[in-house]
Amino acid sequence: MTDVWPQLEPLLAKVAKPARYIGLEDGARTPHHAADKVAWLLSYPDTYEIGLPNQGLQILYEILNENPHAVAERAYAPWTDLEGLLRDRNIPLFSLDSHRPAGLFDLIGFNLSAELTYTNLLNMVDLAGVPVRSADRRPEHPLIVAGGHCTYNPEPIADFLDLVVLGDGEEVITEINEVVRDWKKSGRTDGSRENVLRELSHIVGVYVPSMYDVTYEGANLVAVTPRYPDVPERVEKRTVADLAEFPYPKTQLVPITEVVHDRLNVEVFRGCTRGCRFCQAGMITRPVRERPAEQVRTMVEEGLRRTGYDEVALTSLSTADFSGIEKLVGDIVQSTDDGPPVSVSLPSLRVDAFGVGIATQIQRARRTGLTFAPEAGTWRMRQVINKLIREEDLYSAVEAAYSNGWRRMKLYFLTGLPTETDEDTLGIAELARNCVQLGKAHTKSPSVTVSVGGFVPKPFTPFQWFGQNTVEELRRKINLLRDDTRKSHGVQVKWHDPKATLVEGIMSRGDRRIGAVIEEVWRQGGTFQEWNERFDLDLWTSAMAAHGLDPEWFAYRHRTEDEVLPWDHLSAGLHKDFLWQDWRDALAEVGLPDCRWTPCYDCGACTGYSIEHIVASATPPAGGSQGTGQDLGSSVPVTLLGRAPVGTVS
Repeated sequence: MTDVWPQLEPLLAKVAKPARYIGLEDGARTPHHAADKVAWLLSYPDTYEIGLPNQGLQILYEILNENPHAVAERAYAPWTDLEGLLRDRNIPLFSLDSHRPAGLFDLIGFNLSAELTYTNLLNMVDLAGVPVRSADRRPEHPLIVAGGHCTYNPEPIADFLDLVVLGDGEEVITEINEVVRDWKKSGRTDGSRENVLRELSHIVGVYVPSMYDVTYEGANLVAVTPRYPDVPERVEKRTVADLAEFPYPKTQLVPITEVVHDRLNVEVFRGCTRGCRFCQAGMITRPVRERPAEQVRTMVEEGLRRTGYDEVALTSLSTADFSGIEKLVGDIVQSTDDGPPVSVSLPSLRVDAFGVGIATQIQRARRTGLTFAPEAGTWRMRQVINKLIREEDLYSAVEAAYSNGWRRMKLYFLTGLPTETDEDTLGIAELARNCVQLGKAHTKSPSVTVSVGGFVPKPFTPFQWFGQNTVEELRRKINLLRDDTRKSHGVQVKWHDPKATLVEGIMSRGDRRIGAVIEEVWRQGGTFQEWNERFDLDLWTSAMAAHGLDPEWFAYRHRTEDEVLPWDHLSAGLHKDFLWQDWRDALAEVGLPDCRWTPCYDCGACTGYSIEHIVASATPPAGGSQGTGQDLGSSVPVTLLGRAPVGTVS
């Protein structure tokens, strides 16, 4: 059976949102499978409406389908109603593009951006008819691959993955394809599976968990070591130095049903040097690499024309830091003057980089709500986390937005941060009330939504040694905030479930022993744990107890400097001693300004890359040290060679 559609189609009338399983989107490829092509099933372990907008999968989908030796299709997690029907009728997981059974592909690749999707990964592998543990797979089974931010500590799911990709996938995907193509030509004979995995481990950026032995002493992990001399002791991430070489996606998928982030998305740069100590994305995606402004304009113009969207999001970790962002936004808005107005969305706005100029450009089109992320309620706390934004920065940005016609703001905060006090928590409420008060000068009904998430320490950040707050403590802080804002007109508080924060924390810094827990939760029906209505803490605590593991040891315990961390055999390009010193600076409440305006901190991320580092602002942000006092009156390209100072001009 090479097409499950005849069996699937009669079932769609019995499930919610059948359009999730049809395919046929504008931009979808017609796959042409052949014996000399490597077949990839690019998968997202969540529903179609969550997974389709994922830009990482769309980029790889296009790159592979442009390769004459590869073919790529897509799959998303079927919701529980369809899953039940599939299992009852022995219908396997299938691709969306041609409804081909997943087990017929050579590789099944997953994008992992959230730990609570791990049980969905196991469920999809099982639905594909593939053993969930890599040790049980035979040569005819697909290789199970994973990439994405969660794979910077893949150890909790190491027993389920054949290979892991660290870092950017645009280049390494072709190298993996060539190795698998040669293996496929050889006939995939008995015993060859381990050989091809060993060969794949030689590719920079590829980690093969089965090539490493793990050693424990009591409760402590003491070593992760390669089993063979030709397998690297330390796996380095892959970094694409020049985004201009990869103007993808060229043909963004346009869904036939409602999805999240249903708009044209164009990545303007990758990486961040702001140095927020809680932010894994900012640390692991260094160095900053900007896409040329002209290329961005072309991608926007062609994308809007082809898709018919009336909204474009310029995506990055801090879009307002893009060189010439005001002119770019202005050009996009002006280019559509003769047609329907286009809304420009700038996700991840930093308040110290948002001004009247950008607000004025954006407001020419349809105005949606604005989102800012102060992250902490007091200046002291923001120094600890290195989010060097003063209250006046936030109020200036909010004033600019309200004066240009906005009425709704959303403010993101974390709670449970290192050294956090009740005064810091109540500072969140004070900031929100003051923002509403500023809005009253410009609109009758200003509103501010405060969104609070429990802090989870992540690998390769300065806070990776911190023991996170307990569920009870996070609840207490949220209740403190709710009580303080109960009578604050115009302020609404939303929060993330602290119980889910606990489980995320266990998996975020867990080792291979957590794999048995994940498998147990999956076998007990614990899928879609990232959905509030499906999450069940009892499943997790019961599974931990069954395997003799203590949740407090994994989540609430502070780590020591000399402790072996589960990801120490992997590299995000950052020196561990740099992260440790930054952790000590955090405890001392010492903030470090963006390295674009100071000499290099020698974090390690730029070592070995000859790239252009852009000083993206005329002046450094308010609220932090101004560095060396050099004239930064224009955008100055600085070539980085080896460990040359970042942000200094020679």
